[in-house]
Amino acid sequence: MPDRTIAPAIKDAISFDIKLKPCTRFSLSNGAPVYYINDGAEEVAMVEFVFDAGNNFEDKNSIASATNYLIKNGTSKNNAFQITEYFEYYGAYLSRTCYNETATITLHCLSKHLGALLQVIRELITISIFPQNEIEIFQQNTVQRLSVNLLKCDFVANRLIDEYLYGANHPYGRVSNKEDIEAITREGLLDFFNHYYLKGRCRIFSAGKLPADFEQLLETFFGDLKLNEPIPSVSYPREVASQKKYNIINDKDGVQGAVRIARPFPNRHHPDFRKAIILNTLFGGYFGSRLMANIREEKGYTYGIHSYLQNHIQDSSWMISTEAGKDVCSATIEEVYKEMKLIREVPVEDEELLLVKNYMMGLNLGHIDGPFNVISRWKSLILNGLDENYFNDSIETIKTIKAEDIQALANKYLRPEEFFELVVI
Repeated sequence: MPDRTIAPAIKDAISFDIKLKPCTRFSLSNGAPVYYINDGAEEVAMVEFVFDAGNNFEDKNSIASATNYLIKNGTSKNNAFQITEYFEYYGAYLSRTCYNETATITLHCLSKHLGALLQVIRELITISIFPQNEIEIFQQNTVQRLSVNLLKCDFVANRLIDEYLYGANHPYGRVSNKEDIEAITREGLLDFFNHYYLKGRCRIFSAGKLPADFEQLLETFFGDLKLNEPIPSVSYPREVASQKKYNIINDKDGVQGAVRIARPFPNRHHPDFRKAIILNTLFGGYFGSRLMANIREEKGYTYGIHSYLQNHIQDSSWMISTEAGKDVCSATIEEVYKEMKLIREVPVEDEELLLVKNYMMGLNLGHIDGPFNVISRWKSLILNGLDENYFNDSIETIKTIKAEDIQALANKYLRPEEFFELVVI
C-alpha cells in the first residue's frame, strides 16, 4: 500500500515512451481504402468519408464547398427535412466540411444504429439532386453571412494574407465573393458531384466501439460504388505578392486592428518541419510562449497572440496572428521582430526548452487519447502521404532537440525581411 505522506516522484513527460496505436486497414471490393480503430468503452462510433473534392478541384469558385454543404439537402428519395429528421431520430450527427484538397462527410452515432445510418449516407453520395429551392436558401444565407464577416477586421485579414502568400488564383489564396456565390447553378453542382463524389476517390476512416460486422456493412453499402477512381492531381504555382507591407482600412471607425505577419514555408515533407514545430511552440505556439509573455503579459497590447504553421498538404506558411488596439498595431509588430532577434541571437535556456518539450509531449499524449483522437492522427498522416515513422520521428525530435538546433533554425527562418506584414483596421 502506498505511503500517502510521501509525494510521488515527478517525471518529465519527455521520459515517456509514446507510441501511436496501429489502425486496422482493409479495402472494399472497389479498392477504396478503409482505416479504423475498434476500441472504446462507450457504444459510439464515428465514420468519416474523405473525398478528393476540395476547392483544389473546382473550375468555378465556391462550387466545391457548396456541393459539400448541399449534399445533405435532398435526394431523389427524401427531401432535406426528411433526411435531417432521420438522423435526429437515431440520435446521430452528420457533418460536412470542405477543405482545400478534400471534402468530408462525417457521421457520429450509437454503434447499434450504424447500419441504418450508412444506408442513408449511400443515398447522399449516389442520388443527391440539389433542389433549386435549397440552392437559393444556401446562396441567401451565405451571402448574408459573408456580408457580416466582411465587416470584421480579422476575417478580412485572414483572406488577404493568404492571397499575398499564395496568389489570388491558388486554392489556398482564393476567396469567395458575392458574385461567385450568386453564380452557383444546379448544373454546376451536379457536374462537380458526378465527377468527385459519384465517380470519385474516397478514403474512409472510422473509430469507436464498432459492430462485429463493421467491415461487411461498409462492403454492403459502398463496395459496389466508384469510390476509387483516378483523380488527376492538380498543382498550382505559388505566386507571392511583390509588396511585403500592407495597411488596410476596413472600418474607419474601428478601434481594433487585425495583425498578420507571415512567410512562406515548406510542407511536412521538408526535413526542417518537425524541428520548426518546436521552435514555433517556444516562439508563439502556446500560452507560455515568448510572444504571449511579451505582447500580452508585459505590454498588454492584446488578449492573445499566436504563431502556427498552416495545416496545408501542398504548401505551408508560418503565420503570426493577433488582434490589438489600432494605436498599438505597429508597436506589436516591432515587438514580434524583437522576439525574433532575441531567439536568433541568444540560445534558449535549458529550463525553458524543457518546459516546451514537456508541454509538447503532453499535447501528443492528449492527441492519442481515445480511438477518435488516434484515428484523427492517422488521418492526418495518411492524407499527407506519411506513416507512423513520421510520428515516431516527431516524438524523438521533441526529446532530443538542443538549444543550438533551435537557434540555427531561428536564424534560417525567423528573419523579418522574409515576412509579409498586414494590418487591417
